[in-house]
Amino acid sequence: MSTTLTDPFTEERLIILRAPARPAMRDLDAGPVAMSAEATAGITIDIDSKVSKSTMRTIANDPTVVGFCPSLPMKLIEPVPTPRLHRSGAAATTWGIDAVGATTSPYTGSGITVAVLDTGIDSTHPAFSGVELITRDFTGDGSVIDKHGHGTHCAGTIFGRDLNSKRIGVASGVNRALIGKVLGADGGGTDILTQAMIWARDNGAHVISMSLGIDFPGYVNYLIQQRGYRTDVATSVGLQAYTANVRLFEKLSEFLNAGLGQPLVVAATGNESGRHANPPYEINVSPPAAAAGIIAVGALDSSADGFVVAPFSNTRATVSAPGVGIESAGLGGGTTTMSGTSMATPHVAGVAALWAEKLRTQGQLSPLVLQAKIIGDATCDPLAPGFDPLDVGAGLVQAPQS
Repeated sequence: MSTTLTDPFTEERLIILRAPARPAMRDLDAGPVAMSAEATAGITIDIDSKVSKSTMRTIANDPTVVGFCPSLPMKLIEPVPTPRLHRSGAAATTWGIDAVGATTSPYTGSGITVAVLDTGIDSTHPAFSGVELITRDFTGDGSVIDKHGHGTHCAGTIFGRDLNSKRIGVASGVNRALIGKVLGADGGGTDILTQAMIWARDNGAHVISMSLGIDFPGYVNYLIQQRGYRTDVATSVGLQAYTANVRLFEKLSEFLNAGLGQPLVVAATGNESGRHANPPYEINVSPPAAAAGIIAVGALDSSADGFVVAPFSNTRATVSAPGVGIESAGLGGGTTTMSGTSMATPHVAGVAALWAEKLRTQGQLSPLVLQAKIIGDATCDPLAPGFDPLDVGAGLVQAPQS
């Protein structure tokens, strides 16, 4: 039996990135646009249903289109089991807060808006008391209520207020946050994520935090099981769509980094590596963190000799942060402990909020300057000997101290 190879660009929902102030996609012959997330100024993301190959040629030749790709499924970068529980305790701060220097920083993130694109939030949690939460559900679940706990935990690490006299938030002075629910009961897709990123930009985010990734194995399995593709064909089609998504995130990042008033984007590298496996292996950073212009965050653990890369942390990080045994806000109140690059990413987002506050007071805040501070002030001094720069990037992020 022969397999007919279909084009993922015509079989999946199409994400189209449009340059500022250009004609709408509705002028094309693709039929009605299913959804649209349009910026009030600047770039536009159009989401179209399946299109014909002739329409694809029109899109490819349209000078107003700067990037397009098929939507791929997104997944949580799931927390991994925490091997040691001594992280939690009676200390006045969590160990990650101390490690990034937030405890001694004179900045709190006041006046800075942070966006968390995740599973939603437990908005009734006391860790978020006094924070203006601007929310939007992109999943169709009907609310931003967090039924997983992942988004609540990440938000707590970024801007959570003290709980039971313990500091859990890196930037606990942030008083305005954007909560975009992009992963719900039916998962999510890159079409949803791109819309949420534009929404965050349009609503004044200075920093966007994303602890999620493209589910490439899930997409390949879908092509095999639902489309009937052979494994080699499914892998080839999946790689084509995967590469196109990376390119689109890079283009989107270019626009978001283009000038004043744009957000810095940080994302988790992923937890697929197995440095303690037999044989050990390392996996490269997964999208969207793999896209140029997005800060890819690896996870660190502590040891007697200094900080070490977490065994699960994917390689080719831009910077690193604490990601093992992180105590933060849990569903229903109180705290819970999680581990993963998902937990490291909000540490970097929080540090970015501290730097953003400092740069804003100096009139120097822009995505590129903020990125330069995050990377340039990261340090490898506390790392244990023998670390691989590909694993930790520029090193452990550091909060501004003056």
